[in-house]
Amino acid sequence: MKNELFDVTIIGGGPVGLFTAFYSGMREMKTKIIEYLPFLGGKVSYFYPEKIIRDIGGIAQLSGEKVTDNLIEQAMTFDPTIVLNEQVMGLKRLKDGTFELTSHNGAKHYTKTIILATGFGTLKSVKLDLPLADKYEEKSIHYAIKSLASYEGKKVLISGGGNSAIDWAHELESIAEEVTLIYRKDEFTGIESNITRLMNSSVEVLNPYKIVELKEEQDKLSTVVMEHVGTNARKEMEVDYLIVTHGFHINLGPIADWGMTMEEGTIQVDATMSTSIPGIYAVGDISNYPNKLGLIAGGFNEGPIAVNSAKQYIAPNEKLGHLFSTNYELFKR
Repeated sequence: MKNELFDVTIIGGGPVGLFTAFYSGMREMKTKIIEYLPFLGGKVSYFYPEKIIRDIGGIAQLSGEKVTDNLIEQAMTFDPTIVLNEQVMGLKRLKDGTFELTSHNGAKHYTKTIILATGFGTLKSVKLDLPLADKYEEKSIHYAIKSLASYEGKKVLISGGGNSAIDWAHELESIAEEVTLIYRKDEFTGIESNITRLMNSSVEVLNPYKIVELKEEQDKLSTVVMEHVGTNARKEMEVDYLIVTHGFHINLGPIADWGMTMEEGTIQVDATMSTSIPGIYAVGDISNYPNKLGLIAGGFNEGPIAVNSAKQYIAPNEKLGHLFSTNYELFKR
């Protein structure tokens, strides 16, 4: 068992990695998932458990936690081997053409093919670089929302201009007493329909403004000072909570040094999801190709393509037929 060889090893147990594992099982490939975190689900379950997801076909709306739960259940259909709490560091091609993967703890994994579904790698929120920010982190300054109910009846200020900031403003509008959204630029970067909805909501929008000072009172964050980017005029706002969505620091780790063709921190792939190293594929956020769709739904398409490519790589002379989940009984173990 120590040197057990797998057909495919999926590095990353987020939504795309989980669906890829399901499809790999459908193809009757011996599958392993290696996940850096101590649980499956990736950044959706970690950062956005209560965020409503609406961009998956056939699902009108569902929380990130529920989507993740469903994906885990689906991924377990064919009993893939799951390895948690391990960061894959080293890669070695063996004489027989298979790969040896080495984790941070020295564990070895052996596989015929590899599918990288790492997202952008390890993610750390970009923190607010101001005095008192560290003191009140996870108290009244939040970089992710774990429970919407905790904001009920509160005065909430959200800083950021992307989809996450706008989505949280929508979610909190009917829960918090007041919701204000500030952004340092003139134009928001979120999806057009969300921006239009924001401008027609009760959320107070202040842009271009940036946070320049935090004030406390009786050992509690009490006031946020904002400055207009153009005029330097200042506004002060009393808050109960400050939510900061300024993006993430991205680190792919040693995988970036494996020798694959990279572009701006992502891995270049072709139409088969193949990287520049034969037998290694990339899907989801980490993959890069022309006209890529940066949605979970896009990753759900990339995963099966990578699996099919891996299957053909292992058995190039075997014809690869069409496969549909409606034929499930044919593949049930």
